[in-house]
Amino acid sequence: MSTAKKAVVRQGFRTGEFVVYPSHGVGQITAIEEQEVAGFKLELFVVSFAKDKMTLRVPTAKAASVGLRKLADAEIVGKALATLTGRARVKRTMWSRRAQEYEAKINSGDLVAIAEVVRDLYRSEAQPEQSYSERQLYEAAIDRMTREIAVVEEITETEALKKIEGQLAKSPRRAGKGEAAEASEAEEGDDDLQEEAA
Repeated sequence: MSTAKKAVVRQGFRTGEFVVYPSHGVGQITAIEEQEVAGFKLELFVVSFAKDKMTLRVPTAKAASVGLRKLADAEIVGKALATLTGRARVKRTMWSRRAQEYEAKINSGDLVAIAEVVRDLYRSEAQPEQSYSERQLYEAAIDRMTREIAVVEEITETEALKKIEGQLAKSPRRAGKGEAAEASEAEEGDDDLQEEAA
């Protein structure tokens, strides 16, 4: 007789399964426990995020409402990777507003929305540097995407990252003189703003 523990299934999720929690990314259901809270028995998914050295307890009954989901299937991964090859769509709104939108997309747990953030914030070697906050959001998005693709495709995170970077390299980019001119125009615009502020 096998001594392996039988997977317990609740709300369509089973122990040992990798899942995505919107605001933390990929985790693994390590157990389903019962706890008593204020006299009520509560059943909880224990979700472990090894890379972040964090464990989350999610009430099984609230799994759907908090956005806990199964890993993306191959079709969604394909769609997310295809999104990376598109043209960056950067709105001409205040950075703080765009940053909030990017953050919301990252924390939505939606792989295609996360891919949009990666695409929009990606900078090639020839492009101007990102600001600190842009870099932070880009790193968070690419990290989420890398982890999920690695688990779905059963490859290492390094291989998943190379796959993502390969797709980004195919995306249409402004290059050469036009870009330099744009950068200097932007700098001149900044100078104008500083003069007005003075």
